[in-house]
Amino acid sequence: MPAPIALKDLATTARYGWMGLVATLAVAVITGCAGLPQDVDRPESTALASPAGTPLGQLVEANRQAAAGRSPSGFLLLGGPQAAYSSRLALVEAAKKTLDLQYYAIHADASTERLLKGVVSAAQRGVRVRVLLDDFHSAGRDAQVMRLAFVPNIEMRMFNPLTGARGSSLGRMFSAVADFSRAQQRMHNKLFIADNAMGVTGGRNLGDAYFGNADAGNFVDLDVLAAGPIVQDLSRSFDHYWNNQRAYPVQSLVTREELDTMRSQYEAADVAEREREVALDTTPPPPAASAPAPGQDDPGGVGAQRSRIWDYQPMDLGAVSFVWAPAVVLVDQPAKIPAEGVAAPPSPDAAPASGSNARQAARIAPPAGGVAANGTAALPSTDAADAGEGDTVVDGLLHLMGQARRELLIVSPYFVPGPDMKQAFAQARQRGVRVRVLTNSLASNDAPIAHAGYARHRPELLAMGVELYEMRSELTGLGSAFGSPGGSSGRSGSSPTGSVGSSRAMLHSKLLVMDGRLVAIGSMNLDMRSQKQNTEIALLIRSTELSRRITTRLEPALGELAWRVELQQPGGQLLWHAPQGSGLQDSTTEPDASAPLRLLLQLLGPLAPDHLL
Repeated sequence: MPAPIALKDLATTARYGWMGLVATLAVAVITGCAGLPQDVDRPESTALASPAGTPLGQLVEANRQAAAGRSPSGFLLLGGPQAAYSSRLALVEAAKKTLDLQYYAIHADASTERLLKGVVSAAQRGVRVRVLLDDFHSAGRDAQVMRLAFVPNIEMRMFNPLTGARGSSLGRMFSAVADFSRAQQRMHNKLFIADNAMGVTGGRNLGDAYFGNADAGNFVDLDVLAAGPIVQDLSRSFDHYWNNQRAYPVQSLVTREELDTMRSQYEAADVAEREREVALDTTPPPPAASAPAPGQDDPGGVGAQRSRIWDYQPMDLGAVSFVWAPAVVLVDQPAKIPAEGVAAPPSPDAAPASGSNARQAARIAPPAGGVAANGTAALPSTDAADAGEGDTVVDGLLHLMGQARRELLIVSPYFVPGPDMKQAFAQARQRGVRVRVLTNSLASNDAPIAHAGYARHRPELLAMGVELYEMRSELTGLGSAFGSPGGSSGRSGSSPTGSVGSSRAMLHSKLLVMDGRLVAIGSMNLDMRSQKQNTEIALLIRSTELSRRITTRLEPALGELAWRVELQQPGGQLLWHAPQGSGLQDSTTEPDASAPLRLLLQLLGPLAPDHLL
């Protein structure tokens, strides 16, 4: 059975920030909130001008020549946690000039600890490090990640920061009510770039649950390792955000002494909690774990997790077999999130590298299949060329869907379609396009209130012929559906998803495959939050090989690892068909979910507007 979902879990992500804010409105009005610092010094900086003189840049070019790649950029799918983690370890160790990290969440846990120790070591050997982090999760223990800002050769900035004390997540919610609209809009982008030569983007944040190392449950996720000139487009996107007025240097928000005080408080609380557990005899003594790495302490009893994560080894980047293919970057503008005191986004202050996202999609996916002789995408003469510069990543994907002729295969963990998304699906179905969507079941969703938004659109989607699949919450082999055929490295003997000691899997991959020739992988969900609220980034790759690899692995998983939802006629009742070979029975209610959870969603669902889910 899946792990139960407690009420506190409803506030674990930015998707539910609005619920916590509304619930604490009265307290917030009393306590008030302080504004953000003014006249902040933000020295501008940019990515390494050229990676050609770095070992990574030379490795990319040698790899391309050896593979006789027609396109200058290469790609490797990172489906399992081993490949995802080992690739980042390898980038940290291989970097000679620069490391640029951009994330929605970096959690202070065992997995991130090892990565960030490597980042610190890189800075100590002269690598310039820039870390850009959304500010929503930088309270409580996770605030300790901000200590990076006080390491020589590392700069760290917080995007769209919240006000209020960082010692308590709830306390920060109190003070954010006065700026409710801005607090709801988050930077959701994910980038991990070394020497402007190789970089990782996709759905993963940094933390145990994203690398198969959490005990309560792990995410099934997908990244892509990119190499070549496309990485320079990713770096330009990073620079737009880094130099934006919404990015605040950590030193303007918190001092080293404040972080030290917070750490001391948590360490004291950990000791008191362990003493209480021993006194009450409520828990068995922790199992012996292998010794942590030199210089590591062991707060919170995470020795076992450290032991597991230190078994991962860096990927051998020289042995990676890239797929060389044309690609473009789709990226939202930082101005999608208004600056403090700005009611609506101003004129775009940072357009995507080559124009609007709809135009970028048109470049790589011409309607008539126009491709230049050299393998690059020919820009068609369509209304996409006249699209506004302010469109979003999701808008670009909707434009792409309008060109589908045979099939759309979509993976979106949070799937709350707005009117234009439903229109795109309806038009695709009218053209005879097969549309399949894999999303979370209620039981596997780490943000269950988002499931309420999806559920109210489910009958309409099924009626128009969209095929819906909902992932089982038990540990499955779904992670291997995205697995990379080469270049991975790590410990052996792990479970299919790479999870350790967990009975719950949660879908977190964001993926679209169109007509067996185009792949979009990024940070975006197909929901109104990604479209209207958060900033996102994605790679759109034209590759029949990558499309084939994903489709041939994902299709069996749809039948064997997911519930297929059907709209029964007459009556319009929903039926969940059990996964093939699972031994489970078909269900007429949300499978694997408890009655209290189903009731909770029925009560809260109608109160939750789609654009805030």
